[in-house]
Amino acid sequence: MAEAWETSVVKSVNAIYLLFSAYLVFVMQLGFAMLCAGSVRAKNAMNIMLTNVVDAVVGTVSYYLFGFAFAFGSGSNPFIGTSLFALKGVPNETYDYSYFLYQWAFAIAVAGITSGSIAKRTQFGAYLVFSFLLTGFVYPVVAHWVWSPAGWLSPSYSGTGGLLFGAGAIDFAGSGVVHMVGGVAGLWGAVMEGPRVGRFDAFGKPVAMRGHNATLVVLGTFLLWFGWFGFNPGSFNKILVPYPDAPHQGNWTGVGRTAVTTALAGSTAGLVTLFGRRLLVGHWDALDVCNGLLGGFVAITSGCSVVEPWAALVCGFVSAWVLIGLNTVALKLRFDDPLEAAQLHGGCGAWGLLFTGLFAKEELVIQAYDSGEVGVRRPFGLLMGGGWGLLGAQVVEVLAILGWVSLTMASLFVVLNKLRLLRISVDEELTGLDISSHGGYAYVDDSQPRFYGDFLRMQDGARS
Repeated sequence: MAEAWETSVVKSVNAIYLLFSAYLVFVMQLGFAMLCAGSVRAKNAMNIMLTNVVDAVVGTVSYYLFGFAFAFGSGSNPFIGTSLFALKGVPNETYDYSYFLYQWAFAIAVAGITSGSIAKRTQFGAYLVFSFLLTGFVYPVVAHWVWSPAGWLSPSYSGTGGLLFGAGAIDFAGSGVVHMVGGVAGLWGAVMEGPRVGRFDAFGKPVAMRGHNATLVVLGTFLLWFGWFGFNPGSFNKILVPYPDAPHQGNWTGVGRTAVTTALAGSTAGLVTLFGRRLLVGHWDALDVCNGLLGGFVAITSGCSVVEPWAALVCGFVSAWVLIGLNTVALKLRFDDPLEAAQLHGGCGAWGLLFTGLFAKEELVIQAYDSGEVGVRRPFGLLMGGGWGLLGAQVVEVLAILGWVSLTMASLFVVLNKLRLLRISVDEELTGLDISSHGGYAYVDDSQPRFYGDFLRMQDGARS
């Protein structure tokens, strides 16, 4: 029997909303590209732009073939999905093409996070390998744990044993699933490759190696901010869902509130970073503010739909100091991450998960995960009177992601390093990847050599 026209309109509006959110999230790829390009030296701009394109094209194929199936394939396996490979069986009563596209936009963002940690010194072949594995296997497994109804960490899990600690882990838009996965992967890549040439002097003191274009960094930051309004509010998946427990409210209310909490957390983190770095280094630093802003966005992504706007201010305030503190520790340990991706996405992502376990409001949790059904009770934030259950599940998610990504990605980077397929040579690094690997500089300058061989002959001539 044909659907009522009202039902068809509701489904159409929800599909359009999800597709529009997917387009916004995809714009974040452009933001990553601009941010990364501005944060590296001009001699590596072509390389970092190409890696961002590779994230999209490689991630699209790998997520289509394997990733979506591992993340959302039907079945009762709490660890990994086992069907829907190459979208066989899609659309169905649970998933359609718009849902795939939205999740695909998330998947390709993960590899973009990791690329920042290993910028300027990675062989291009190694980048292709890790990008395919990360988007096609490592990330989808974590997505299955938290976002699939069959996942063992999911707040919608209905398998043996019930919800973890009676709560399940709340990671609404992916502080852990997306950002912490990308950050931990980048951590291991940077550890295995070691610091850039010249990043630390003979006494182990850090040497500033600032990017070549602050304009691109700021542009990239604003593009990411714009895309985050698809990343977080879009994770409701549907907008036309009324709440029985709140007259005149529905997912459209949650979508608006989620956009507000996202903006507040990022802005607070940016302000705190502005004044915090002013006290520490003695000047106003635009680039630090951009990273602080992004750290606030990363942290609020987990609890954006289940906390009140005032709590978002707390989230942003703490995330700024988490990032500042981790950057200080990184320098003392001689850890080199050109874009601070491991600290920003890994550290602030972990804080975001814990923040949700502290400040989630019960009414908002029920609205986000049970569509406001009357009579439902769920564990909520510890500091909101909800007990330890939700916070315990959040801690387990942090540890599970840290263990899984370390096991898989550290092993991959070790193998690539042993095979001498990971890091470029010192000469290539000093020359720049643009001319040594990509046929010329990103910025045309007739006074500069166009090919690596020409550059080497110039160097030989200078020495003689």
